[in-house]
Amino acid sequence: MEHLASLGNDPFDKPPCRGCSSYLSEPYIKCAECGPPPFLLCLQCFTIGFEYKKHQSNHTYEIMTSNFPVLDPAWTAQEEMALLEAVMDCGFGNWQDVANQMNTKTKEECEKHYMKHFINNPLFASTLLNLKQAEETQHKDTAIPFYSAEDPPRPVFDSLLSRDMAGYMPARADFIEEFDNYAEWDLRDIEFVEDDSELLHALKIAVVDIYHSRLKERQRRKKIIRDHGLINLRKFQILERRYPKEVQDLYEAMRHFARILGPTEHDKFIESHALEFELRREIKRLQEYRVAGITNFYSARTYDLLKKTREEERLKRTMLSEVLRYIQDSNACQQWLCRQADMDSGLSPTMQVMSNSGRRSAPPLNLTGLPGTEKLDEKEKELCQVVRLVPGAYLEYKAALVSECHKQGGLRLAQARALIKIDVNKTRKIYDFLLREGYITKA
Repeated sequence: MEHLASLGNDPFDKPPCRGCSSYLSEPYIKCAECGPPPFLLCLQCFTIGFEYKKHQSNHTYEIMTSNFPVLDPAWTAQEEMALLEAVMDCGFGNWQDVANQMNTKTKEECEKHYMKHFINNPLFASTLLNLKQAEETQHKDTAIPFYSAEDPPRPVFDSLLSRDMAGYMPARADFIEEFDNYAEWDLRDIEFVEDDSELLHALKIAVVDIYHSRLKERQRRKKIIRDHGLINLRKFQILERRYPKEVQDLYEAMRHFARILGPTEHDKFIESHALEFELRREIKRLQEYRVAGITNFYSARTYDLLKKTREEERLKRTMLSEVLRYIQDSNACQQWLCRQADMDSGLSPTMQVMSNSGRRSAPPLNLTGLPGTEKLDEKEKELCQVVRLVPGAYLEYKAALVSECHKQGGLRLAQARALIKIDVNKTRKIYDFLLREGYITKA
């Protein structure tokens, strides 16, 4: 026999027993193998093994009762139903009448329980309302439009607020320095006099028309700045940084089209691409789990934890190999320790480690002004400085090695040296760096 506790469809409805025809009171028995209609027995008929037609005493059954807690250990399911029924009959707030109808709970208990579990419980919040709020939050305008006010802020010239607002003066709706700031200079010496010839008069009119077109362009740009919330640069930059780097690059590329779409449409366009990027990244993560043979999220969490541990161990092995490389030379070892101390304290390592031969390493390369420097991250800049490699050449070598690694499914040091015809020590450092940062894999 299998005992199962479940709540009936209507605990206030009392059907008759199939054995003695008396009205059933909880708990009662429901045969799990007979029906429809359901075959119901009272406890007395069940204990004597009552059988009728197809129903046998050895059939599996369920115990139908509502005498179990649902939301509160002190309240049974039957009392929960009775409370809801009483609130519907007596009205919300009439707690004394509700308590009188229930007869099992006091006025204070009814009010406290109803407010806690049916009003302030987030599990009973409207799903449609949540979806609507989530949609409004997702499509909320990220632009900071300009609104005129009776007493707008008046930032002091060259103050922090003035710089954040790009020199905008809300009280005058002007910038300290306008677009095409010297357009008026072309008109300063023009004067219309009666004895001007027709050609000279026409030339002066043309200059004035050109000036008007430049003013229209100035107003058009000012309107774009206001509509898209570009006045406060710091807030706008903070809004951009909340996107992943790939979406930030898209934001930068699509900025030219913002004046065509308008602020709301442009932000929705960027949000849709940000959502697409998140979906693609999630799909890639799930595909990685599938390749690894993972079929549930519990195993996925274990896989991510082990993957992180492997990465940490790999970095430790790289650090150990670097220590062993310089441990035999006391001078080089001392310099390496100083360099690690600078890195741990957040400073840029300025001291270069000497080689085992006793020769001092060349000073780091100054990357200021070199083409391609802006495309490098901090680690790549440090590599180019130490190896004394210009950023443009490094980017070419990196692209060649990454492309060859994707074609071959892995890359060995010998293959890297065959691709890059430079000093073998520089090739080794570039290869180790790309391998350590995950750009390439070892064959």
